[in-house]
Amino acid sequence: MIYKIFYSDEYEKKASKFIKKHPELREQYLKTLKLLSLDPYYNSLRLHKLKVGKRELYSVSINIQYRITMEFYVSEYEIVLIDVSTHDSVYR
Repeated sequence: MIYKIFYSDEYEKKASKFIKKHPELREQYLKTLKLLSLDPYYNSLRLHKLKVGKRELYSVSINIQYRITMEFYVSEYEIVLIDVSTHDSVYR
């Protein structure tokens, strides 16, 4: 089953800034998105739940330093991307 990924306007702006700031990560970022749509449980993504304020979100790894946070609906096979940022900023 392929998961449907939703990109909000806010996320697309953040992703665009992220890629401009880190052009060397572009291919790795795109590979992460592809793996996420095919199998979010793929081992190298390191999918895990986290709590941000009162929200329960999930995070996957682009690499050791950078993450994508998202809402993840298993029953509906939908993924809503929220943010792309450093590991430390995800856990604040």
